[in-house]
Amino acid sequence: MNNNDLATKPHYPILDGLRGIAAIIVVTFHLAEPLSTSNLDKLVNHGYLAVDLFYLLSGFVIGYAYDDRWHKMTVGSFFKRRIERLQPMVVLGMTLGAIGFYFTDSTLWPLIHTVPVWKMLLGMLIG
Repeated sequence: MNNNDLATKPHYPILDGLRGIAAIIVVTFHLAEPLSTSNLDKLVNHGYLAVDLFYLLSGFVIGYAYDDRWHKMTVGSFFKRRIERLQPMVVLGMTLGAIGFYFTDSTLWPLIHTVPVWKMLLGMLIG
């Protein structure tokens, strides 16, 4: 039997698009927030609300994807699948964030360059 002939659930690309737009709004909000001087000149005002939209849509998508498999899997196997899927991106994001933080000149942390790399990596692993 060909696996392509099996009935699958319909995919809703609009939900993926909305999640992508919400993620872009959050990133833009975080990147532009330090450049603003007040709430009146922010590029994306209230961009943090897109986090709620992203989580809402993600919860629906995950629930929809797993609704016919709940009786076949345990809680542990569900979390194992989620960690296997998400952890590589978490590690990549932490690494890029640590590199960006370490090599950024900042008036808030002017001595960041004097911190040994091993301490930065230890903090990243603990965090």
